[in-house]
Amino acid sequence: MYAQKTTPRPAIVTQTHLAFLDTLRKSGDANMYGASADLMAEFDMDRKDAKIILKYWMATFIDQQT
Repeated sequence: MYAQKTTPRPAIVTQTHLAFLDTLRKSGDANMYGASADLMAEFDMDRKDAKIILKYWMATFIDQQT
């Protein structure tokens, strides 16, 4: 049996950010690898913070699929 991997949540990540990314993915309007630009525009944040949020979302999305 494999141990469940957990990804620590960075302090900057909010449930609102994660819901936004889930909605964006479901819409099919964006390539999720480029979604940091969408985060920057929607939440008026810099690229560094957007990438942290997107990296966390991707890690947890993968965790949910396994």
